[in-house]
Amino acid sequence: MRSFSQSPTDPAFVQDPYPFYDRMRASGDLAYWEDYSLVCATSHRTVHALLRDRRFGREIPAELAQPVPDHLAPFYRIEDHSMLELEAPRHTRLRGLVLRAFTSRRIAGLGPEIAALAHGLIDGFDGPDVDLLTAFCQPIPVIVIARLLGVPDDMAPQLLRWSNDMVAIYQARRTRAIEDAAASAAEAFADFLRGYVDARRRAPRDDLLSQLIAAEEEGERLSLDELIATCILLLNAGHEATVHTMGNGIALLLSHDMTVTEATAARTAEEIMRHDPPLHMFTRYAYEDTELYGHRFARGDKVALLLGAAGRDPEVFTDPHVFAPGREPRPHHAFGGGAHFCIGAPLARLELQTALPILFERLPRMRLTEPPRFADLYHFHGLESLRVTL
Repeated sequence: MRSFSQSPTDPAFVQDPYPFYDRMRASGDLAYWEDYSLVCATSHRTVHALLRDRRFGREIPAELAQPVPDHLAPFYRIEDHSMLELEAPRHTRLRGLVLRAFTSRRIAGLGPEIAALAHGLIDGFDGPDVDLLTAFCQPIPVIVIARLLGVPDDMAPQLLRWSNDMVAIYQARRTRAIEDAAASAAEAFADFLRGYVDARRRAPRDDLLSQLIAAEEEGERLSLDELIATCILLLNAGHEATVHTMGNGIALLLSHDMTVTEATAARTAEEIMRHDPPLHMFTRYAYEDTELYGHRFARGDKVALLLGAAGRDPEVFTDPHVFAPGREPRPHHAFGGGAHFCIGAPLARLELQTALPILFERLPRMRLTEPPRFADLYHFHGLESLRVTL
């Protein structure tokens, strides 16, 4: 296995990580990233296999878990109950209960509301120059999740701040200040939701939070800690990924002088996610000694699945670096896979397929005012801003 060195905060890498992925992938299915001290899955087939291999998982083996530093205790009180960080049987139970509330019918019914929200945001643009990232891409997913949970729209900016502070802890630029902000946000977010859960238990409404409270399977329900962690996960994961995907997609379309219509929206959304996904790295632990692709994994070894590299694999995608919304869709890994396949994928797809055609239909003369630049967010991949002239 070849070793590679590349700082994930290097400005050139932040703007374009794909040449580095190409070099790693060309060396084989697995490569060693020195800066992370991690074996990385670089090819489409390896990422696909490891996402579904039950010998690997998100939850650290118990005997390898390290004590949580005091200053991060509020953050990990949430993480300890998050579906994203758990494996069977607890993950299976939590996911099943959440799916009883987060139904495809409930999500599909949001189409008209997402369309109305997109139109309303466009009507409110204070042109002729607008930053679409803050004026369009950020409000849509956070307001939609807030409304699903039954939280007033005017709380959306605060939810966004808490979310941004929490997810920053996963980024390569992580510092003690970022850790402190994440812990503070987690505590404030949990306190806020605890009050909402109490209110919904006393007076249920037709919202997702009430449905999550009522969800039951074989006498099992979500505990208060699980409810809070689930609501935070739905907001953080759904907001972070969709904002980046929408921003990356609009930038790609405008950079290539392309548009998107209702008829082409589905394929365009899939190509955006393949070509420039919002999450580039997803890590897992080995649960037993095993050999894969010529490498021996020991129990507790960590492996990084490079989702961004998998989407540009020339063995699967013809001309993988070309943005081609009309290409025949093939399975990509922007939503992960296996037991941890993104529970919010149907909602993310609906938001993209609804909002993007409306934006391009309403603003056919929209143009970039400056080349889009990516923010220092790795292992996420999203823009600093998206300034356009209307």
